[in-house]
Amino acid sequence: MYTRNSYSFIVLWALGVCASALTVAPAAIGRDRVEALLQTLADAPGPSGYEEEVRAIMVRELKPLATQISYDGLGSVLAQHGTNGPRIMLDAHMDELGGIVRRITPEGFLSMQMVGGWLDQALLGQRWVILGSKGTVHAVTGIRDIHVLPPDERSKVFPRNDIFLDVGAKNTADVAALGIEPGDPIAPDSPFAVLNGSQRYLGKAWDDRVGCAVVIEVMRRLVAEGHPNILIVAATTQEETGVRGAHTAADVAHPDIGIAIEGGVAGDVPGAHPEETQARLGAGPGIFLYDFSEQPNRRLVSLIKETGRTEKIPMQFDLVSGYGDDSSAIQATNGGVPVVNIVVPVRYTHAHNGVMDRYDFDRTVDLVAALIKRLDSATVKRLRDFTP
Repeated sequence: MYTRNSYSFIVLWALGVCASALTVAPAAIGRDRVEALLQTLADAPGPSGYEEEVRAIMVRELKPLATQISYDGLGSVLAQHGTNGPRIMLDAHMDELGGIVRRITPEGFLSMQMVGGWLDQALLGQRWVILGSKGTVHAVTGIRDIHVLPPDERSKVFPRNDIFLDVGAKNTADVAALGIEPGDPIAPDSPFAVLNGSQRYLGKAWDDRVGCAVVIEVMRRLVAEGHPNILIVAATTQEETGVRGAHTAADVAHPDIGIAIEGGVAGDVPGAHPEETQARLGAGPGIFLYDFSEQPNRRLVSLIKETGRTEKIPMQFDLVSGYGDDSSAIQATNGGVPVVNIVVPVRYTHAHNGVMDRYDFDRTVDLVAALIKRLDSATVKRLRDFTP
């Protein structure tokens, strides 16, 4: 998801969390295709505007399922299946928070332009990868030693413009030899892990690689089981910098209905405020009833509720004011499109290490696949009819 500033797009926002009890989820599962897919997507670097590695994964997974693959002018992938019925755009964004090399100092340190809604608190003492012309370069954001830091500065949050990257270089020539120059993209370095034998997965970029995996698995299921529409799976670019790819992808897709799949904001950790978010890990998919960027179609939300009841899928309903997503761009195309944002809850979004629950992922796939099967021509016509 992207975040809002005073210009209504990007701001650094505090993660909403709440200390509600965890829902008991099924026992841990063994490694399978889906877990491997989630690891591959999470580990791939892809800051906004530099989604090449993620795009290659999405095309590899979607091409065998699609009747055609196309691209918009910003690099979003559009995979279509079906030739008749309403045009259903199922969206997830490929990009993650990251940075860009701004300046190289004579001593071989790098300053960084942040890309997306980072918290300054999340930047210090972290590992990164720089995607240079000679390959991946490992780096760390430096942090001053407590032994020399004045006491009044030890609890301060250091502003991002004071943060530097250390790549082990001694001077600018060393940096150049690594193939690094201003403008090179930077991504977090936080490898995927299964948390201690549980079904909870630790990794970077669940916002929105978890959504990328959902749309792949939904398309896989619908191709096998059938559906009454033209399904267009859109893997979009540059969501974190203002939902740019969703806008251009929707221009190409001309959807009748839009469904965005995102990493949600889980609030089940200590110190949370219950009005910020109500979602919990292990309690099923989340449906946003409001965020600052869009409001879902109420009839579509009712259909989702009915689908969940019929399929016995637990759902969580949330309203998060400091949240924006691709559905806002889809909503404002093709004369107005009924949309909804469905999420897999994630702890610690917009930071190096997030935590998701496999149960939530699987039930989100179940819900979205069942919903799309119901979106036949008559149903979509009803959703789009605003005659008094």
